Amino acid sequence: MAIELFPFAEYFPFYIGFIVFVLLILLLDLGVFHKDSKEISLKEALGWSAIWVTLALVFNYLFYQYCLWNFGQRPEEVFSITGLSYAEAAKEKSLEFLAGFVVEKALAIDNIFIFVMIFTYFNIPQKNQYRVLFYGILGALFFRIIFISLGSVLLDYQWIIIFFGVFLILTGFKMIWMPETKIDPEKNPLIKLLKKYLKVTPQLEGDKFLIRKSDGFLYATPLFIALVFIELSDIIFAIDSVPAIFAITKEPFIVLTSNIFAILGLRAMYFALAGIVDKFWLLKYGLGLVLIFVGLKMAWLNDLYGGKFPIDLSLGIIGSLIGLSVLLSWLIKKPVKSSSN
Repeated sequence: MAIELFPFAEYFPFYIGFIVFVLLILLLDLGVFHKDSKEISLKEALGWSAIWVTLALVFNYLFYQYCLWNFGQRPEEVFSITGLSYAEAAKEKSLEFLAGFVVEKALAIDNIFIFVMIFTYFNIPQKNQYRVLFYGILGALFFRIIFISLGSVLLDYQWIIIFFGVFLILTGFKMIWMPETKIDPEKNPLIKLLKKYLKVTPQLEGDKFLIRKSDGFLYATPLFIALVFIELSDIIFAIDSVPAIFAITKEPFIVLTSNIFAILGLRAMYFALAGIVDKFWLLKYGLGLVLIFVGLKMAWLNDLYGGKFPIDLSLGIIGSLIGLSVLLSWLIKKPVKSSSN
């Protein structure tokens, strides 16, 4: 039986405080550190990636300390149900955050492939990409909060848990077996709808998403179309990643915080990996196996282990699958497809 650490009704200020904290960080990021459109160097991208990961780890440490204090105030009967001491329960919750963060971070690498294709397709220069990703992150945060809120309600029903578990398993097999396909935004229904009701400029207009020209009409720039497509891809991406973290923990606060911390570092990770992301050619197999594992965990393994598959074992399996796929990607050369004349 899981301990509900942050019931929403009781800890509403915690949720609001965390979201306000994140928004302040984002405003500081764009308004101070990246207020001018410029190219992001590899050194700067690696530095910011390290900062975001460090921030997540510091939060997890403080979260662990809070759990120790909070659980220490609870009656012993609460822990007699779980068979854990309050210190073991605190460790379990912090490991759940770490596992959720690792899963979301790893799945985000797969999303970088999509970003590269989108920016290449719309011919978005590197100096403008950070601005697109910044607003893309804001939209992603909004949709993640909605999905997590829905998940915390829907996953109270066992049949929905099984449904999402099977969905993750099928998604994992699809990721492993389906061939990679190139993106064609022109065929996307949403992009077609936008172009039907909005005039689109043939070229960029600085760092502007929308511009009103002398004819009085409002025009969308390629930057805006790229932003819409990135938002759409993130919504699709969230359909996989949010249930995957709910397979690790039933605590909405942990799902929310681990998810958001992983997203916050996505822009820096993109600029650090965009040039070499194609070298992780075996990563999709590792991620596919991770989704299959968390799907099995949600639909079957948790019940098999009395309601909770060991979190330390989960973290070990997830880390091993991702790490091995990355290592083998570097050790094994990607086969070159022969072109037919």
